[in-house]
Amino acid sequence: MTALHALNRPANPSPPASPAGQNTVNTSLTPSRARRLVENDDYAAFTRRILRAYARRIATGDIEALTLMTDLADEIDSAISQAVTGLRASGYSWAEIGSRLGITRQAAQQRWGGTRP
Repeated sequence: MTALHALNRPANPSPPASPAGQNTVNTSLTPSRARRLVENDDYAAFTRRILRAYARRIATGDIEALTLMTDLADEIDSAISQAVTGLRASGYSWAEIGSRLGITRQAAQQRWGGTRP
């Protein structure tokens, strides 16, 4: 082997690729960390802070963003509908859903019970 070949040859050849699906993590080097759970209350509080901040920015004179904020209201209505549909699919009654929202079961069913396009 020439000196040029010796210089171009890697000192430590890379290990062969691991087959798909095989766990190659060295568990002694990887700490077991508990995943932080974020509760729905935390998400709701964060969302409220964002909406209030957005309203303050619009109030300072960004009238064009007012239209965007009304679009957000439509998105929120759509998300509530999706949440109610999911709760119904999970077995919650209209009475349970209505009581959480402070409305009657009939009002909840009339608002979210029909088929949506």
